[in-house]
Amino acid sequence: MAHALRLAEKGLYTTQPNPRVGCVIARGETVLGTGWHQQAGEPHAEVFALREAGESARGATAYVTLEPCAHFGRTPPCADALIAAGVGRVVIAHEDPFDKVSGAGIEKLRAAGIGVQLGLLRDAAHDLNVGFFSRIQRGRPWVRAKLAMSLDGRTALADGSSKWITGEAARADVQRWRARASAILSASGTVLADDPRLTVRLPEHERFVPPLRAIVDTALRTPAGAHVLDAAAPTVFFHAPDAPVPGHLANATRAAIRREDGGGIDLHAVLHWLALHDVNEVHVEAGPVLCGALLAAGLVDELLVYIAPVLLGDSARPMLHLPPLDDMASRWKLRTVDRRQIGDDTRLQLRPTAPTATHVAPAKAGAQ
Repeated sequence: MAHALRLAEKGLYTTQPNPRVGCVIARGETVLGTGWHQQAGEPHAEVFALREAGESARGATAYVTLEPCAHFGRTPPCADALIAAGVGRVVIAHEDPFDKVSGAGIEKLRAAGIGVQLGLLRDAAHDLNVGFFSRIQRGRPWVRAKLAMSLDGRTALADGSSKWITGEAARADVQRWRARASAILSASGTVLADDPRLTVRLPEHERFVPPLRAIVDTALRTPAGAHVLDAAAPTVFFHAPDAPVPGHLANATRAAIRREDGGGIDLHAVLHWLALHDVNEVHVEAGPVLCGALLAAGLVDELLVYIAPVLLGDSARPMLHLPPLDDMASRWKLRTVDRRQIGDDTRLQLRPTAPTATHVAPAKAGAQ
């Protein structure tokens, strides 16, 4: 199964909105066929593995990282392919939460007399497709906020200058996190200050699906000529229903999202819209206001914090804008998932523990 998971990772940048899946067909310790899902609309992992195994698949064991599909989508059911090939046993890391599969693939295999084992390396299989599970089970994408800061917790100078806090290796690492996301979320303040491209820059030989650029722009302030208006990747602007639409944004993809009591737009509804448009993972690159608002609302699932060995001083901008706390007991608690050195910088991968009720804004209905 570990081999199947490594195969599934080969589709990390290319399978969305589909999950990343790997398959190994083996007899004892002898591998007969391997495959992974490479791109939505193309054959699934089981099909590639069965093609390679050929007739030797009969009576063998198939190791699959996600429950084989049991329905006709853009490709025929993989459960049917495994049955037709005559495999003797199927070992599955994790059930598929999608309602057209969700146990149906397992049931179909067992009904055909094939032994099914479930749960081997289950947590690793879940983490590989954490955004897919989030979209299907919670109705919103997995949200990963990227932050780059100095040792004194600052993200930019007082005038907004932030290029570059971290080194070249850390910036290259960020490109890979962008590539695995379905959308890159930012805000008009960042667009106005930095004019970012919010695109993926990888070596030419590496394939990826360009992530959607999602801009929270309540008043539609993005200027003509901004890089996010180029054709390098699709872009959607989230704005308040009463925002006047400037001419240069008249033909842009826009989504009117109702305002919250404080005047900003409902971030819960933004994520709901993204989920409805098949976004699995959201990579957030924005300033302290949007990142802080997402965290305070309980909408950040993971933080990527790059810490550079530099100091920016008291007048520089803080990492996050968060509401004040009444006591230490209500502080935001994080657990470290991974810690590693990236060039001269340190990268922390952190996940909030279960947020307290005082942190989380009440969820609102979806966008109108």
